Amino acid sequence: MNHLQGKRKLSTSAGLGLAVAALAAFAAACGSGSSSSSPAPTPSAHSSARSAQSAVQAAGSGKGSGTGSGSGTAVSVDARSGSLGTYLTDSAGRTLYLFASDTGSRSTCDGACAAQWPPLTASGTAKAGSGVTGGKLNTIARSDGSRQVTYNGHPLYYFKGDSAAGQTNGEGLNGFGANWYVVSPTGDRIAPAASSSAPSSASSGAGGYGSAGY
Repeated sequence: MNHLQGKRKLSTSAGLGLAVAALAAFAAACGSGSSSSSPAPTPSAHSSARSAQSAVQAAGSGKGSGTGSGSGTAVSVDARSGSLGTYLTDSAGRTLYLFASDTGSRSTCDGACAAQWPPLTASGTAKAGSGVTGGKLNTIARSDGSRQVTYNGHPLYYFKGDSAAGQTNGEGLNGFGANWYVVSPTGDRIAPAASSSAPSSASSGAGGYGSAGY
């Protein structure tokens, strides 16, 4: 009898062990299932990130639309006195020129011409320095999309042959179909100082300019 009771106890213990093992396995499965489903909040995190990014982009676009017209680089046009009289320069004292071929505030100098006579451009506004009339300043659109500064209706250019402030080596030169002139504060061209002298004209005229590849 005792032998049978022992067997029953062992059987009962084994059954309990199996039940405990089954419950443990079930609990592990449930835990695994809950952990696998735990990333559910992740979309909310992504949604929050997207919302934040959208807010930043919206703020950026709002800022651009509100201040875009004044957020570019402004340039200053000044006046300087020299051997040719008083003429226009940029803020660094580099001489500015007009091209006689330009008409109606339209630039006709592109490509190779613009490489030798770089336009004065600005992504913002053009400011009038000392001795310059602000009402004569404006900008026009060039073929490459940049904005070129004009003065009294004349698109303004630098000359590649001027390597320092105050130089006026481009004055009176003929290139790319027309003459180039330094500009006065009134917005008119300044005639070459030595234009009445035949020897000087010969040394600084179209011949010397042509030798530079024009």
